[in-house]
This record gives sequence, C-alpha cells and structure tokens, in this order.
Amino acid sequence: MRSTLPRQLYSAAQTRALDTRIIAAGVSGFELMRRAAGSVWEAIRERWPDMHRVTVLCGGGNNGGDGYLVARFAHEAGWPVQVFTLVDPEQLAGDAASARDAAQEVGVAILPWRRDAALAGVVVDAMLGTGLRGEVREPFRGAIRAANASGLPVVAVDIPSGLDADRGVVLGEAIRADLTVTFIAAKFGLFTGQGPDQVGELFYAPLDEVPVDAVPAMAERLDWSQWSGLLGKRPKGAHKGMFGHVLLIGGDHGMGGAIMLAAEAALRSGAGRVSVATRSEHMAPLLSRCPEIMVWPSQRADDVDDLLERADVVAVGPGLGRQEWGRSMLRKALGSGKPLVIDADALNEIAADHPQGRDLGAHCIITPHPAEAGRLLECSTRDVQADRYEAAKRLALRYGCVVVLKGVGSLVAGPPESTMPVSLCAAGNPGMATAGMGDVLTGLAASLLARRGDAGQAARLAVLVHAMAGDEAARDGEWGVLASDLIAPIKQILNARVEQ
Repeated sequence: MRSTLPRQLYSAAQTRALDTRIIAAGVSGFELMRRAAGSVWEAIRERWPDMHRVTVLCGGGNNGGDGYLVARFAHEAGWPVQVFTLVDPEQLAGDAASARDAAQEVGVAILPWRRDAALAGVVVDAMLGTGLRGEVREPFRGAIRAANASGLPVVAVDIPSGLDADRGVVLGEAIRADLTVTFIAAKFGLFTGQGPDQVGELFYAPLDEVPVDAVPAMAERLDWSQWSGLLGKRPKGAHKGMFGHVLLIGGDHGMGGAIMLAAEAALRSGAGRVSVATRSEHMAPLLSRCPEIMVWPSQRADDVDDLLERADVVAVGPGLGRQEWGRSMLRKALGSGKPLVIDADALNEIAADHPQGRDLGAHCIITPHPAEAGRLLECSTRDVQADRYEAAKRLALRYGCVVVLKGVGSLVAGPPESTMPVSLCAAGNPGMATAGMGDVLTGLAASLLARRGDAGQAARLAVLVHAMAGDEAARDGEWGVLASDLIAPIKQILNARVEQ
C-alpha cells in the first residue's frame, strides 16, 4: 500500500472548498463517498488480509456515511461486519442517509453503540471527521476509549476522531490509529503537534483530480523535489571564499559542547570558513575535535569586533548562557548588521530584553523550541502547542524575521513582507529528542545562509536536511541517537541529493 503525499497542506475549511469544487465539476457527493470508502476498504484488505472481520463505529454526517459504505464493501466481500452507530441512523440526511440505506439493503447489521459492545476484527473509526471543534463528548468519548483499549488494529477514516484537523491537538480524547486514510487533501493537523502520534501510518487518497491552485493551501510540506539542484555542483575553480565565512558565538564556562556541535555542523554543511568566538577553556577541545575551525578566545565583547567585520553570517546562542558574557556577546551580534541565526539562550535573552518584540530583519533566522517560543510570545508552552501554526506566524510578525518553530512537524514562517508560505517538515523521529540537536541545526542553517543569502530558503532547507539526517542516524533504532550522529549524514545528504 503506497501513496504519494501532496506538498500542499490544507485546513478543514479549505478541504471542504476543494470538495465543493469537485462536486461542482460533476462528481456527485455520494460518488465521492463511495470512492472514499473504497480507498479505506482496499487499505484494510492490503494491510490486514487475514483479519476477515470488521467493526465499524459510525457517527453522523459524511464521516459516518463513509463508514456505512466501508461496511457494505466488507459485507459484499464475505467478511463478517458489525456496525455500531453513535448517532441515530434515522437522523441522517443527504449522502450519509443514502450510505446508511446502501449498507442496510445488503444486510449489514446496524446496532446502537453501548459501553459493553464487543469489538472484533479491524476497527474502523468513522465517528467524527474534520468538523469537530469542541471537546469530545459522550458517547464518542467512551467509544474512542474502547477502540484504543481493544488491542485491535484501528483504521481512521479521513482523520482520527478527536484530533483537530487544523491544529493537530487532541480535543480531550482521540483515536490512536494504526492507519489513517485521508481524502481529497492532506490536512495540516495530521503532521504536527499530537497529530503524528494519533495518525499511525498515513495513506492519501485524492479521490479526484483537483488543480493545485484551486484553493490556496494553509501551508506546504517540505519535499526534496523543491531543492534538488538548488545549490549546484561546485565549479572546478572553487575556492573557500565562494562558500561563506560563518562566525559562531557561544560556549560560556562549562558549555563548550554546544558550540562545538554547531561549528562542526557548519563545516560539514559546506561553509568555506568557520570561526568560533568562545571562552579560552574551549579552544583546545575544539581544535582537537576539528582542527579546520578557527577558534578565538573571547573574554570581552570587544574581542569579536574584527571577527564580526570579516564574517558573512553570525550564529549566536549555542552554550551562550545567561550571564553578562553571553549578554554582551549577543548585543554585539545584534548590532553587527550581519545576517544572523539565533538560538538557545540568545532567544531567552531577547525575550527578557524585548518582551514586546523587536525587528530582527528578514535576513535573520530564529530557531525556538516551544518553551522558548512561549517566552518570546509571553505565553505558555501549552499555548504555543495548542496552535503551532499561529504561534509561528505571530513570532515572524513580532520579530520581523524567519522563524523555525521546532518540534513534531517543525514549521518555518517568513516575516510579514515575505511571500514564502508556511512550511512544515514531516521528516524526523523521536530519537532526535536529545540534547544538542538544536545546536547542529544552528550550524547547518548558518552555513546554508552564508551560501545562499536567502534566509527563508536557508531555513527551510536546513530544517529538511536536519530531519533527514536524523532519520538516517536512527536507521538502526531511535534509542541512543546523539546529536553528533547527524553530522556525517548531513554531509552525505547534501552531496548525494543537492549536488546530483
């Protein structure tokens, strides 16, 4: 079972608009429902060919209608089928009522849901769909809990019931599916926040051809096809000055590892030269680990004046700390007028000094995780995670720069004057939830910014390559992946993919 995920990501309302366009073009609503149910049925047969039994949980509306038609397909194939309905079938209208009638006319048993209902075979979640806005209520809450606790395979129709299609948050209770078959459009909430944990494997069924620009998308999914050949092969007469000089500032007392990871990542990402301004105690370890780096002991902010003048891009934050040394270094970087990549404690200092925001400039990239984003927006981490899309947009507006909001389904948003769409990265894995990953991303982003000069392009490409490198590092398992494990794959990915 394979499907190619589209690049465009849509909200529930945008998906309904696409659905309307298809119907207006001559495909009936019932035919779309039949195609949707057929896609689910084919997925069940391919994924669980030996189960030979189906339980369908049906709600109202078109999601429930899809479920009734899945039940009919299974019944006609000779599989025992039971349907438990959480909405009185007689209250259904339109295409959903037609689907109910189609199931009844071939003898599908339709029973009201009850708490002691015995689930069997493959459980089909056709309860709530994309129209849900508030918290899940009974009897849906109980049915969701029963499906999740059953130990049976669960397939979600279009979206796991209880998951917000636009924000990727669980609305009190949500199906934890083994497989989700989504239709017409790829919904934004399937890819970020809590979405991926609820979705399981994702299968996309377009149902009909829709012009890409028929309805403006909410965001776009980062895909390698966008970047293939962007950087190009290096010319025969290449020299280090052609590929940018990156200056990294960080590594206060006891925090040298972060700046080492960022510096090595910058070198392996193709920067022509990499300089590091750090505490003198980190010089020997840095040079021992990577002698290609130019290391400068910097005890006072004035020590970096000449370095800032020579650099093409400045990255500040890894291991910077919250003491006066780090604050003075950050002030120098912010006043340099250079393109910047800002991460970690540098973001916390900006949040403390400029709680109402400041214009960092379109040539700047900030890379907060949700807690740092909350400080920058004067809200809680929970508030950020409750609507990651809006949080990324607000950050870009408040700080006038390119924003990378890290996390599951990392987002990249441009400043207000930018025409770049919000981008989402679906690559990456839980093994990347370990210290130092953000430092590697900082070095990678700084190197690409020095190479390309476009902060939006650099940020999106850095996020994608970083996530792909994380997947490569976790090829033999997600436990024990280190940030340094990504550095070699970053080089391999850039060489094998970008310069092909």
